[in-house]
Amino acid sequence: QVQLVESGGGLVQAGGSLRLSCAASGRTFSTYSMGWFRQVPGKEREFVAAILWSGGRENYADSVKGRFTISGDNAKNTVYLQMNSLKPEDTAVYYCAHRAQLVAGFGSWGQGTQVTVSS
Repeated sequence: QVQLVESGGGLVQAGGSLRLSCAASGRTFSTYSMGWFRQVPGKEREFVAAILWSGGRENYADSVKGRFTISGDNAKNTVYLQMNSLKPEDTAVYYCAHRAQLVAGFGSWGQGTQVTVSS
């Protein structure tokens, strides 16, 4: 099992920036990728960004391309999400997720951190 702890959420004005962090512990030696998802009340959780742990290839949802950047620190087992040019529609609870293998899907999740963007 992998345990994930997010931090860095908060309240920011539109156009501002936040950086989320997610520290992983436990069976981190088996990591295929890590990602960020977000959810607002009444809606399904949606994909935001992911990064391959070996090679660093990144993938983004169209809604955040050019504004958000995902990065990882293998030595610290930590993944980051730099969010710039934030919009009110980015308001959500953001979750970090861990994927051990390509075929396994994202199997471990953090507790979530609230991001609120005011207009």
